[in-house]
Amino acid sequence: MNFPAKTKRDFKVVGTRVARPDGVDKVTGRALYGADFSVPGMLVGRILRSPHAHARIRNIDASRAEALAGVKAVVTAADFGVPEDAALRDIQDNCMAREKALYHGHAVAAVAAKDAETAKAALKLIEVDYEVLPHVTDVDAAMAADAPVVQEGRADETVPEGSGPNVTMYTEFGHGDLEAGFAKADLVLERSFKTEATHQGYIEPHACLATLTGGRGELWCTTQGQYLVRELCAGILGMEASQLRVTASEIGGGFGGKTTVFIEPVALALSRKSGRPVKIVMTRSEIFCATGPTISSSMDVKIGITRDGRITAGEATLRYQGGAFPCETVSMGAQAAFAAYDLEAVRTYGWNALTNRPKEAAYRAPGAPVSIYAVESVVDELCQEFGLDPLEIRLRNAARDGTKASYGPTFDQIGLVATLEAAKAHPHYTAPLGENQGRGLSCGFWFNFGGNTCVSLNLNNDGTVGITEGNPDIGGSRASISMMAAEELGIPYDKVRTVITDTNSLGHNDVTDGSRVTFAVGLATIEAARAAIKVMCARVAKIWGIDEEAVVWEDGHAKPSGPNAGDFDPMSIEEIAAIASETGGPIAGHHEVNAEGAGVSFGVHLADVEVDPETGATKVVRYTVFQDAGKAVHPDYVEGQMQGGSVQGIGWALNEEYIYDEDGRLQNAGFLDYRIPVASDLPMIEPVILEIPNPGHPYGVRGVGETSIVPPLAALSNAVSRAAGIRLHELPMSPPKILKAMMSKG
Repeated sequence: MNFPAKTKRDFKVVGTRVARPDGVDKVTGRALYGADFSVPGMLVGRILRSPHAHARIRNIDASRAEALAGVKAVVTAADFGVPEDAALRDIQDNCMAREKALYHGHAVAAVAAKDAETAKAALKLIEVDYEVLPHVTDVDAAMAADAPVVQEGRADETVPEGSGPNVTMYTEFGHGDLEAGFAKADLVLERSFKTEATHQGYIEPHACLATLTGGRGELWCTTQGQYLVRELCAGILGMEASQLRVTASEIGGGFGGKTTVFIEPVALALSRKSGRPVKIVMTRSEIFCATGPTISSSMDVKIGITRDGRITAGEATLRYQGGAFPCETVSMGAQAAFAAYDLEAVRTYGWNALTNRPKEAAYRAPGAPVSIYAVESVVDELCQEFGLDPLEIRLRNAARDGTKASYGPTFDQIGLVATLEAAKAHPHYTAPLGENQGRGLSCGFWFNFGGNTCVSLNLNNDGTVGITEGNPDIGGSRASISMMAAEELGIPYDKVRTVITDTNSLGHNDVTDGSRVTFAVGLATIEAARAAIKVMCARVAKIWGIDEEAVVWEDGHAKPSGPNAGDFDPMSIEEIAAIASETGGPIAGHHEVNAEGAGVSFGVHLADVEVDPETGATKVVRYTVFQDAGKAVHPDYVEGQMQGGSVQGIGWALNEEYIYDEDGRLQNAGFLDYRIPVASDLPMIEPVILEIPNPGHPYGVRGVGETSIVPPLAALSNAVSRAAGIRLHELPMSPPKILKAMMSKG
């Protein structure tokens, strides 16, 4: 669906910087997060986790734990059924190991006790008989024919014959004649890259409070999608969805990492067995060891270019591992790799392999940052080889309106060229650099999603408006939704309040991910407002005794459409609401949709770094983000998303990584050893918002939450290459790696 007539309107509320509705509650401590909720008679749940990277569970003896005073329940995999659906079975087996512990930190048993001390003591009394098995944590090693087998028979129908036993899927995208394309090039470069897994790094731990008695359940949890939590937990526990109500708490960061379940089915099972409410809060080390980090990767990229800077062909082979269970993230990485370029010949191949690591979870644009890092690095090196301006070359080869994308579709209205031109015109691009400094740039891309959405809008008796929606607010959506409703209704922003409801109060809503909420929920909210306006106009028409078509809505008032409609004073929304009970009853608007037309998103990042030649330490000295937002509903939030994603990408490029020892145990399961960027590590990141309207939304909105994490990896790598005179092909670019490369060069 396109809304071309609605993308160039003059806005009164949308585009302003109104006060955020959750600010006071959060700074005063009134906001309730996952761990903040308690009820009388509540038990404390704790989980026993495997100390081994790969081990067969021969026996679990929990008798001594069950006999400990204060212990009310112990559960293992034996307390769960075996779902028929393979994807659901994987999620359940990740929550509680069945026949094998598949990674260090895999849950093998859980207890519920009267207090934390008793629960911890009970865990020590559970005896697990393990048969330690060979393990593999590196993606290249996992691809080998003789690799330790993580799970038997998990290859799907896409996997070619002769592939290694851990390969679970294969995918391929592209078009054109690669051989002919490379033959046209004056230079062809082929490079290999590796990236390590990183964690989303949310501050709030996973936490939940579960009650399940008499076949009915209540679940309070921190999540990006309470409807998905209900679906998964009901499936795992063999319940009807209607018998489980899930309420989402405030969320202290998710970034994709809270789009599945880890502890919720366990807490429900403990409650069912004990007959009491059970609360589980994960420790930081548990979060690192057992909740989804990103994929790690090994990649080969081959690109050909002419001397005047025309890219003639591009090819990439991506090998991703997403832990001990099959994942399809490589498909998104393969589609995104060359999305920024208009190429006649392009092809990307993707492979996924199992390893003895925790099950991967989404992290802002899953799969795209690393594949685009590899492509953008080779493009930059080609520019260096011919002495070409890297921004001009990207402009020359940029995807634009009407380009056949490398992954198949033809782009509609997109903003890549506009972001590149904005970067070219910005003072940052031509600013002088100091000693040991370098400047890098990279394009970024993300698909953006729509999906199932349901919204209710209710007019109160005093003319104020309440909106009920079902997507947890992880990026300012309550403000954005209220703003769009106010805009459509023609009333002030402070007359609208948006709340996030539980799963029994509204129809199904997909997870808050894919940068979908402001787009999809906003679209549904606008349509719900229009439905309410239609009802109000009909009520007023009845009062005035004229046809409904003769009443129009402007600036929060019902008015005659013209002189021929009659001479009536406009009726305000407050006046209409005050007499609603006399004109037909409550006034509301409701809309449900499986939203399409989300519109892809592009961005360009400029990064200046300084590399210390004595230590290899990299300091980011300047950073500017250019991104197409379609229409920035609330510019503060949009800028925050652009800055936040950039910071996470900077951490991925320079510091963050999972480090495993030779026994497959995670060595840096905490923020002391897993170092994320802090304020003192960074300059003020300058966001530059561009607005190229998305025709798939009535206000032109595009999602903005994910694209910003994509360019930093390559932008920083390209900047380090120029600052240090060396080019690394592995992330993160930690000081020891940079120093070693500089010393090797001499």
